[in-house]
Amino acid sequence: MPAGLLILLYLFAALLPLGLAWAQGLEPRSIADELASGAGILALAVILAEFLLLGRYRFVARRVGTDIVMRMHQLLARGAAILAVVHPFLYTTRRAPAPDWDVNRQFFVMNDFAAIWPGMIAWLLLPALVLMAIGRNALGYRYETWRLMHGLGAALIAGFGVLHTLRAGRYSADPAMGYVWLALLGIALFALAYVYVLTPLAQLRRPWTVASVTPAADERTWEVTLRPARDFTFRYRAGQFAWLNIGHLPFSLSDNPFSISSAPSAGPEVSFIIKELGDFTRTIGSIQPGTRAYLDGPHGHLTVADHKAPGIALIAGGVGIAPMMGILRELHAKGDTRPTALIYGNRSESQIAHRDELARLAREHGTRLTHVLCEPPAGMACELGLITPEILRDHFGNAEHRAWLYVLCGPPAMMEAVEEALIALGVPSSNILSERFSYD
Repeated sequence: MPAGLLILLYLFAALLPLGLAWAQGLEPRSIADELASGAGILALAVILAEFLLLGRYRFVARRVGTDIVMRMHQLLARGAAILAVVHPFLYTTRRAPAPDWDVNRQFFVMNDFAAIWPGMIAWLLLPALVLMAIGRNALGYRYETWRLMHGLGAALIAGFGVLHTLRAGRYSADPAMGYVWLALLGIALFALAYVYVLTPLAQLRRPWTVASVTPAADERTWEVTLRPARDFTFRYRAGQFAWLNIGHLPFSLSDNPFSISSAPSAGPEVSFIIKELGDFTRTIGSIQPGTRAYLDGPHGHLTVADHKAPGIALIAGGVGIAPMMGILRELHAKGDTRPTALIYGNRSESQIAHRDELARLAREHGTRLTHVLCEPPAGMACELGLITPEILRDHFGNAEHRAWLYVLCGPPAMMEAVEEALIALGVPSSNILSERFSYD
């Protein structure tokens, strides 16, 4: 299914209730009142459609990119929160129980507590949920705690929002529109159950065990390798990622996304390069072989498999080397003869992951390897500082480089700067692949 069609389907779901309200042909009220109703209807429709933008649906994410799906999820949630907050304040019509003769609520706005209280709860929860998501890092919540609160909060907002509109909504009094609201709510809750119930159930049938945990660099960076605990095939493409859960049941909300660093052609084992940063990762080096693990994946579109570019440039920062290792390993194993270049940025030499293997790939595969270090040791051949536009111009400034494929992974600030520099060099944005999972 093309990405454009997916976007049209989402817009159809979000705008369907507004269209049904307009089609009823009710006598219009004041502009302010109609704006108030429209804001509430659109806010609720967007909230329900948001459940389909969870980033776990591969048939969506692989067409538009997981990071784009998540960015849409964030921005649409903020827009829905604004619409929901202003919704009750736009009404100018008298707030009182409508008399029998005002069957269409043209002159009165429903204010019965039984109809209003579900909307009040949803109205309070939605901005709180959005603010908690924006400030999650500053608030210091454990990822698993935040994820549980976010999922439950979203389900409560959807349920109370639909209950409110069915009880108090002027246009939702129409049976057809009521059925649409219930159908959208059912789809939203099924989408949530798919991620948190059905997918974990499927993972129970495909368990993994930890084969090894070995140092990938000198500074608390490890490569974790899993092997299937049963006879099954995990199909993925080099550069993709998976949600990794080690030592817990798949229902525990303890999975985290990590890029796959192994090559698909290397065999059934799957590897991840993980740095100790917090929560789960701080104990990664102490995990024992034989520990049970589960994977949800593969996800992501950071892969060169479907691209016929004449050359491939990989630009990584820190632990962002993980998908690049998978891509380079696969290109080498497949005997891909296209020219490749890797620019790899770190603070110091001790942070370079798989330095010896990268050097071997440079020799055997012909990859042009460039290290960029802020604190280089004496005598090491490397670029000094950060990955700057000048460095990119030196390596990819020729006309033929504009047709290359550029794959980026690293800190968000680095990827944003590199993207801008590449576009300034004349590289089309369609030739730049990146996935970022941290936003403002």
